[in-house]
Amino acid sequence: MNRNEWRNPVRVAVIGATAASLVALAAGIGSAPVRAAGGDVPADMRKLVEASVGPQTGWDGPTAGPKALKDKSVVFVSLTQLSSGNLDASKGAEEAAKALGWKYRILDGQGSAATGAAALEQAIALKPDGIILGSISAENNKEILARAAAAGIKIVSWHSADKPGPIAGAPIYTNVSTDPYDIAYMAGAYAVVSSNGTAGADVITDKQYAIVVTKTNGIEDAIKKCSTCTLVSEDTVEFGQASQRTPAFFSSLLQRFGKKVTHVLTFNEIYFDFAVPVLKAAGIPPEGPPNLVAAGDGSVSAYQRIRNGQYQTATVPEPAYMHGWQLIDEMNRALSGAPPSGFVTKVHLVTKENVDADGGKDNRFDPANDYRGHYKAIWGVQ
Repeated sequence: MNRNEWRNPVRVAVIGATAASLVALAAGIGSAPVRAAGGDVPADMRKLVEASVGPQTGWDGPTAGPKALKDKSVVFVSLTQLSSGNLDASKGAEEAAKALGWKYRILDGQGSAATGAAALEQAIALKPDGIILGSISAENNKEILARAAAAGIKIVSWHSADKPGPIAGAPIYTNVSTDPYDIAYMAGAYAVVSSNGTAGADVITDKQYAIVVTKTNGIEDAIKKCSTCTLVSEDTVEFGQASQRTPAFFSSLLQRFGKKVTHVLTFNEIYFDFAVPVLKAAGIPPEGPPNLVAAGDGSVSAYQRIRNGQYQTATVPEPAYMHGWQLIDEMNRALSGAPPSGFVTKVHLVTKENVDADGGKDNRFDPANDYRGHYKAIWGVQ
């Protein structure tokens, strides 16, 4: 078995989805329009999509670990606070650090690899007990991270590699993330199922980041598994320049392919913030095509677009606030000399049918599983 063939089931949340919502989702009702002529929708893919829309109300994270250490300082180095994932993870970590009485600071890398590295250098100069990386590439910053580790600084990351857990070849205690491949495959599977096997997909990527390579592969593997779907194009639009380059890209996309592109999929929906005005100006109706589908992050604007039926039909968000609490828990474990928790959150699909569940009324994915209470219990704090 291997990921390219996708024979392993994605970790999904199943509990609580209504039969009506699952049937509607599988048929494409209320989401992307079903084309007149159906195509090849693999049965396992349809079941995968159906299973991923249920609420996450049960706690499946750690229940034991070291008690809270006192008087620690942590710096969160974010690649960009314009990304809702980085923003929410940093805010969740700030909330958790406050619960422990730790000193906490956020440094914004301003969206590029170079400025992110500079922010990391600044964090080291502050001499904290720990550094949390938010989308700062472990691969691209090995030398800087080695110096941080040599200075006795513990390092935990969020989205700094292409899979969760410890990162080989880097002094990072653990990388917190839902499995990026699973997220991306789900986004591609949704495009296949909601189009009834007729998706024509354009994929936006930026392969200077390992996690984006993994997400791009996941999306495209799902599309390719549908024999009657088409991978129309894969296009690079630099993540750090999304605001500047996305409008021109979407104008070009419409000119090049027209209605051949039924779905535009990407690793982070920040691109869609700048795509919608172009689609409106081109006279594209809000129900598309193209339909916009994101393999992350579940931003406020994305939730609003999905809820209101404005071009974007789905996102596969991560519980970034909860991840922020996990980052602080992992840091406490690292500073205590304990092993990582090994906790990996499930894949969750958000469509118009379930957009208000799991904290969605607040325009973000925030599971109702009392993660704050569970972490506080582990730490021995109120």
